[in-house]
This record gives sequence, structure tokens and C-alpha cells, in this order.
Amino acid sequence: MRLWPAIWAALAAAALALALWARLPAGWLWPPQAMHLPMAGWITAGMAWLTDTAAIGPVTFKDLTRGIAAVIEAPYDAARVLLVDGITEGKGRKATVLVPPLSWVAVTVAAVALGHYAKDLALGLLAGALMLYLAVFDQWDSAMVTLASIAIAVPLGVAGGLGLGIAAWRWRWVERVLSPVLDLMQTVPTFAYLVPVLVLFGFGPVSALLATVIYAMPPMVRVTLVALRAVPSEIVDFADMAGCTQTQRMRKVMLPVALPDLMVGVNQVIMLSLNMVIIASMIGAGGLGADVLASLRRLDIGGGIESGLAITALAIVLDRLGQALAAKAGGVRAAEGSWPRRHPRTVLVLAVILASGVLGLLVPAVQDWPKDWTVTTKPFWADLMEWINVKYYEQLEALRVWVLEHVMLPVKGFLLALPWPLVVGVATLAGWRLGGLRLAALAVALGLFLAATGLWEQAMITLYLCGVSVAIAMALGVPLGILAASSERAGKVIGTVVDTLQTLPSFVYLIPVVMLFRVGDFSAMIAVVLFALVPAVKYTAHGLRSVPEELVEAGVVSGATRWQILRKVRLPMAVPMILLGLNQTILLALSMLVITALVGTRDLGQEVYIALTKADVGRGLVAGLSVAAIAILADRLIGAAAKDAKARLEGGT
Repeated sequence: MRLWPAIWAALAAAALALALWARLPAGWLWPPQAMHLPMAGWITAGMAWLTDTAAIGPVTFKDLTRGIAAVIEAPYDAARVLLVDGITEGKGRKATVLVPPLSWVAVTVAAVALGHYAKDLALGLLAGALMLYLAVFDQWDSAMVTLASIAIAVPLGVAGGLGLGIAAWRWRWVERVLSPVLDLMQTVPTFAYLVPVLVLFGFGPVSALLATVIYAMPPMVRVTLVALRAVPSEIVDFADMAGCTQTQRMRKVMLPVALPDLMVGVNQVIMLSLNMVIIASMIGAGGLGADVLASLRRLDIGGGIESGLAITALAIVLDRLGQALAAKAGGVRAAEGSWPRRHPRTVLVLAVILASGVLGLLVPAVQDWPKDWTVTTKPFWADLMEWINVKYYEQLEALRVWVLEHVMLPVKGFLLALPWPLVVGVATLAGWRLGGLRLAALAVALGLFLAATGLWEQAMITLYLCGVSVAIAMALGVPLGILAASSERAGKVIGTVVDTLQTLPSFVYLIPVVMLFRVGDFSAMIAVVLFALVPAVKYTAHGLRSVPEELVEAGVVSGATRWQILRKVRLPMAVPMILLGLNQTILLALSMLVITALVGTRDLGQEVYIALTKADVGRGLVAGLSVAAIAILADRLIGAAAKDAKARLEGGT
């Protein structure tokens, strides 16, 4: 075992020497042209065959996509009628509203009632206040468009994930097939989903809904599988003894028992659907996401922040309600008396809907929040950015230049100067050391895939941006996590900040960063650090809090100081959890790097974005799969390292 440090030291020295002094032929520095496979062309040709030629009897693939679009479009149109458009006669500006949509009063009261039902009045008032915020800040119409999309995407994602999870639980071969597919779905950049969906279904809300469902479904599949496996075997045996069929056992026994865990999956689908709001707006989703995207393109700092905060408000409402409903699932419910007595909140909401609908015809302010009553902070944010730029321009520019010259560009030059066989070899050796032959084989396969795409340079730039961003995020996150775990007051403050960072849409980070530092790698790095910082903080704090108190007390009894206990007891025991935080930080950084392509990076994310603008399916998917290859390799290597660290701790070594 002592040989490994010497091996890594020798490899590091060799890499440094090759990067600094060696002058290697192009075929050794980057994969030669002979290795490149025309994968993008193959995928594009396959997609063209699907859209133009593929058919099963008289039914063409186009007919199938039209059918899927119609199935999704019908409930979406119904949701828009309920929340946005109402029932109208005619089209466009000549349309006459016959029945208005739900008023802001009705939706706000419904949010309060649902919060009260799910937990208590405090949650109901929070939900109502946040919905009122949307109206006061003139974000109501866009928020209802977004809510209509979520109202359709979430049930589709939950139903699809539940069905696939049940199939994976029942048939092991389904699980074996789904596992790598789910890995790809969770690691391929979201932009890459948009390209084939755009080609197959065209520009519009249906395509956006499909992309959202594809992105949000995988956690529901995994949660369903875990929840069903956690059902006690005695309950399953009892159902079999009672003569239940497989369907009855699943519907009447297993799913009700697993309901609390399944609700956690539903909450994840809701939050991931909201994460797709802005990205899906690129192919016609509309709503708050379109507002944020338009503000980013105009560099409208105030408009972008207001729309981003509106998404955050909607996310908090749905997240808190989802968590409360998950905790309530499976609990005892009263079922006595007539229907109105058993459902007083529903009766109240229906009464408010009817009353506000009628009263809104006489008093427009009841139906739509008056424009004269709206509030805006756009000038404040614009003035704040201008003040910072004027007052601190020299300091900010000096920081940008110093970090670029002394950190980012040297790392970029080092990685681009490494011979590609050495990079693949080091990844393979790390896989062998941490996970044995299987992980080493996976590292070889993924490394050769990157070499064969013809995108090696872009992959190394992605690796450089991700590496620098993750290193800075961990350098900030681990100390913050230690502070949060060491002090209850600091923990509350830091927890509030990181929760806010977690709920802000990823695009919102780009607007102030670009305003302060202009486009380029440095701006991308800052945005990635802010977005990926949360797991570094949370996992570190959780790992330190999870250290058994007996070990801490033993250190105190032995005379160790607080610093010694932290350094020699708490941190070593928290290493597996910190490594898991590192893993999540890397995955978030890679997902954010695709979005930062909008600020001028030249990595794989830029390839995906260019493919989206040109509707080039092959180019987009190959670049997206390349990002997924890096993410999967990092995930497997760090997961193996965390497992190894945990085994060492449990073994007392």
C-alpha cells in the first residue's frame, strides 16, 4: 500500500515535466484524426431517418410524435385555461373572455388552505404570503404560466417514474437496463435534452414539457425502487396469505405503505421541474423562465433578479408544501360526517373561487392585482450594480486579472499540454486503485470515448473550469461547514444563506456576475462556485454533526483541545461524507458549466449550446454525452474513494 504514494508522486512529476518542457507530436498531445469517429453524423442521420422514414405499418414516427404532443397538449391547455387564459371566444387581440381564470385571491387562498392541511397555519400563511409577493411584484401572469407547466410536468414525471420504478422492482432485468439509462439522464446536460426534443416536437410548450419530464423523472424511479424494497417482508407475506393478486398487493398494500417515501420522490420531481423552468423557456416554455432569459440577454439586472426571485418564491411554496405532504402521507385522517364536514378547506376554496369569480366582474382588482398597486425593485438593483462598478471597478478588475493569470490560465495550460494517453492512463490507474478492474475498465472506456469524439480540447477546458471551480467551492465550503457544525447561531445563518443559493435559478447567477466581471472564464467560474457551493457546506456540516459523541467525549477525557478534536477526531470521521459533498459539487459544477456557455466559455457546454441554436442533434448529443462521461467517471471514482474511506474508519485503520 505504501507503493501508491510513490506512484502518484512519480506520475505528478512526469505530468509536470511533459506539460512544461516536452514537445510532443500532435497525435500524442491530442487524439489523432484517425481515432475520431463520426458519431455526430451517425446520430444526426439516425434522427433524420426517424423523422422522415421510420414507420410501423401505416403509422409513421411523425404520427407518433403528433399523438404524444396531443396527449400532453390537452391537459396543458386545460391548466392554462384554469390559471392563465380563462375560457375565451376568438383568437388574439379580438378574443373575448367568457369565463376568467382563477383570480389571485382564489389561488392565494388555495395555497393557504393547502399549507394548513399539510402542516399548520404558519405554513399556510407562508405559502399565501409568497403567492401574494408574486402579485405585488407584477410577476403573477408569468408565474401562473410556469405553474401551469409544473402542474402538468409533475404528474407526468411522477406517473412515469412510479411505473418504471415498479417495473424495476418486479423484474431485475428492467433494473439492469434502467440503471445506466438513469445515470445518463442525470448527468447529460439539460441543454442536450432540448436538441432532439426540439427536432422531434418543434418549438413550443409541449417540447418544453417533455424536456422537463425527462430531466425530472429519474429521482422518482430511484425513490420508488428504494421505497418498495423497504416495505417489510412480513407485510408482503401477509398480503400473499390473504390471497391478493400481484396488482392488488401493489395497489392496496405496498404503495400505501411506501407512500411517505414516495412523497419524497414527488418533492424531488417538483424541484427539478422548477430547475428546468429557464432552460425549457429556450424552446417555448414561456413564463418566469422566459422573463429571466430575456433579462439575461438584455443584461437587465433588475428584471432578471425580480423574475429569478419570483421563481424562488414559487419554488419555496412548492418545496415546503411537498415536504409537509410527504411527512403527512400515511397518517391517520378523520373520515366521519358528511363530505363538507370532512373537507372544510375544500369547501372554503370552492366558495372563494366562485365568489371571487363573480365579484371580479364588478371589481377588477379582485380578479387581477391592479398595476397601480405593484412594486418594483428593478431600479434598486440596477443602481446597486452601477454603484459597485463605479466604486470598486479597479479592485474587481485586479482580482479578475490576478486569478486569471496566477490560477486559471496556468491550470488551463497545464491540462491542455498533457498527452492524452497520460490522462487516460492516470484515470485508469485511479480506477484500478479505488475500485478494482471493473472501475479501471470503465475509466478506459470513457477516456477512449472522449478521445474518439474529436472534442478532447473542449473536454480538457471543461475539466479545467470544473476543477478550478470545485477547488474554490470546497476551499470555501468546508470551512463554512465546519463553522456551521461548531456554532448553532452560525449554523442558522449559514443554513439560510445556502438554502437561498440552492433555490435561486442557475441563470440568475450569471446576470450580476457578467455585470461585474464581463464575459469570460472568470465570470463562468464565479457563477459555478456560487451554484455548486451548497453541497460542500451541507455535507461537511452533516458529516461533522454525525460523529458519535462517545468519540468526542473520549477525546475530551484524553485532554485534547477543541482544535485537536476537530483535526484528529471529527474531520477524519467526516471524510466519507465530505467526499460525497465533493461528488455532488462536481456534478453541480458540470451542470452549471453548460449554462455558463452563454458568457463566452469554449468548453463542451459551448458545443451543446451551439448545437441547440442550430438544432444539430448529433453535435449536441455527442457533446452532452462527453460531459456525462466526465461526470460519471468523477462520480464513480469519488464514490469508490468515499466507500474506501468509510471501510478504513469502520476497520479502525
